[in-house]
Amino acid sequence: MKIALYAGTYVRDKDGAVKSIYQLVSSFRNNGHEVVVWSPDVSAGDNHDGLTVHTLPAVPIPLYPDYKLGFFKSETKRQLDAFAPDIVHISTPDIIGREFLRYGRKKSIPVASAYHTEFPSYLSYYHLGFAEGATWKYLTWFYNSCDLVLAPNEGVRRKLAAKQIHNIALWSRGIDKALFDPSRRSEQLRSAWNAYGRKVILYVGRFVVYKDIEVLMKVYDRFIADGRAERVRFVLIGSGPEEEQMKRRMPEAVFTGYFTGEELAEAYACGDIFLFPSTTEAFCNVALEALASGLPAIVSNAGGCQEIVDRSKGGVVSRAGDDEDFYQKCLELLDDTKVYDDLKARGLAYAETRSWSSVNSVVIESYQQMVDRSRGSVLPEVAGTLLTCFVTLSALFL
Repeated sequence: MKIALYAGTYVRDKDGAVKSIYQLVSSFRNNGHEVVVWSPDVSAGDNHDGLTVHTLPAVPIPLYPDYKLGFFKSETKRQLDAFAPDIVHISTPDIIGREFLRYGRKKSIPVASAYHTEFPSYLSYYHLGFAEGATWKYLTWFYNSCDLVLAPNEGVRRKLAAKQIHNIALWSRGIDKALFDPSRRSEQLRSAWNAYGRKVILYVGRFVVYKDIEVLMKVYDRFIADGRAERVRFVLIGSGPEEEQMKRRMPEAVFTGYFTGEELAEAYACGDIFLFPSTTEAFCNVALEALASGLPAIVSNAGGCQEIVDRSKGGVVSRAGDDEDFYQKCLELLDDTKVYDDLKARGLAYAETRSWSSVNSVVIESYQQMVDRSRGSVLPEVAGTLLTCFVTLSALFL
């Protein structure tokens, strides 16, 4: 197959969505398929290993300047025509994503889209909740114009179905166990964090309001107020517009900056508890990375993180936005060694089952069926049956 892939960002390890996209591209190529990527956000320093990546013109997004709003241009259409894709994969339903959708429809080739990000849920954090209805109206039109919509978990599938979005299948997420592993734990790094004799409470992610960082800061305050600060060391990995405020409110915490690759994996392994209160995650890759590194996770009962913890039994779930409940869950894991060890073991066991090759194989098989159908190389009724079986089986087993 020849796959034209559009992504709003294609900067390696920038966020959980792009990590998944990189892994999907790798799986396509490892299985002998040809991929070309278009994105308005590409790093000149990334090694794409021979992959063609076209950079589109863009401007920073207001209120979200680390990400970009791109523009489709006539050259992009010429590039698509020259590549002559068999299928279009869209990772971001923005202006360019809409043009890729229209291109696929005009050329009568299959179009699939992946639901990576809970964009509508961000709006209320920026006092734009009034726009949520219009946003969902557009997204419903967009996804129903695609031949297939890939949801990262059952919770998102149900949400999309409730919005009258159709042709939904599950594309879960995997983990690189060769990278994320408890064996990377470093006493030297823990010493640099001044964590000797303490448990490290780790947060990994963007420092932005929609990650519910207010809960994180209030949990820190509770440890201080209750005289338990000497038992723990808060370590925060990431960056973002709220970083200065967080540093002022959490003066004893360690702010490492933005980590990727082996540096990130080592930092995970040096933690003890993963605290992630966000309610806006579609999947929550960071929770899976934490479990694979041997950290029980404390997450919200809203958003994609809950489903990972429920499936793995590798953590505990707190009430969304309730800093007192998050604090009490931290104390439970600190005080009960047996519960902590059981959660850790279950999380590690679950991570062992989540290889990227197996997770991505269902997408590749489905895309091949869609392409074969569009080419007329299988009877339409047979292809339709195969696609229906894929949707049904993915809902049951992924």
